[in-house]
Amino acid sequence: MAARGVVGIFFLSAVPLVCLELRRGIPDIGIKDFLLLCGRIFLLLALLTLIISVTTSWLNSFKSSQVYLKEEEEKNEKRQKLVRKKQQEAQGEKASRYIENVLKPHREMKLRKLEERFYQMTGEAWKLSSGHKLGGDEGASQTSFETSNREAAKTQNLPKPLTEFPSPAEQPTCKEIPDLPEEPSETAAEVVTVALRCPSGNVLRRRFLKSCSSQVLLDWMMRIGYHTSLYSLSTSFPRRPLAVEGGQSLEDVGITVDTVLILEEKEQTN
Repeated sequence: MAARGVVGIFFLSAVPLVCLELRRGIPDIGIKDFLLLCGRIFLLLALLTLIISVTTSWLNSFKSSQVYLKEEEEKNEKRQKLVRKKQQEAQGEKASRYIENVLKPHREMKLRKLEERFYQMTGEAWKLSSGHKLGGDEGASQTSFETSNREAAKTQNLPKPLTEFPSPAEQPTCKEIPDLPEEPSETAAEVVTVALRCPSGNVLRRRFLKSCSSQVLLDWMMRIGYHTSLYSLSTSFPRRPLAVEGGQSLEDVGITVDTVLILEEKEQTN
């Protein structure tokens, strides 16, 4: 269409010139010269048409190639974006699986080991156990506690408590085990809580006044079934024997805050 329009424009512009030349040269131009002039004009128009058509087709092909290249580039860019998105999603899934299956269990195990080490150093390893249900029958809990103590003594090849000795003369009587002082309330002043960790793994707690004699600790041992001739008390951290004397109070022996004491078997000498 563009080529035809250009040819038409050239043809219309050439017609007035041809008419003007014919008007000027009619007396001198014959029929043969007129035909030659018309042939040259048509030849020129044909040549112009050919040049315009070739140029137009070349321009159209160049534009189409440009459009094709642009479309191909857009397709390639979309394809690359899609591939990158899939790769990112795959990497994200791998990272989440690695965190869930490797890093998280490793971090939990490390924290558990640090917690166990901390409680072992502070003498509060009882916190790592599942504990016991509060409430219920106190007599039954005391019986189960004494039974567990006896089982722990058997597993450690310890001598039987004096309460199980066959000889009545060697068993401590009720008069030999003094009564413990009344347990003060939590809101009372100058009160400390003593946690006693037994060889069986059980932990007992009781409140005492700081002014109480340190002998109450030994009396407490006797009342729960651990004779002072077989067992001794030691502090949890630092680990050292606790010097208990009747003339000293709990405050004098160093129990001024809530404390954890460890009940240990004495070394047997031949």
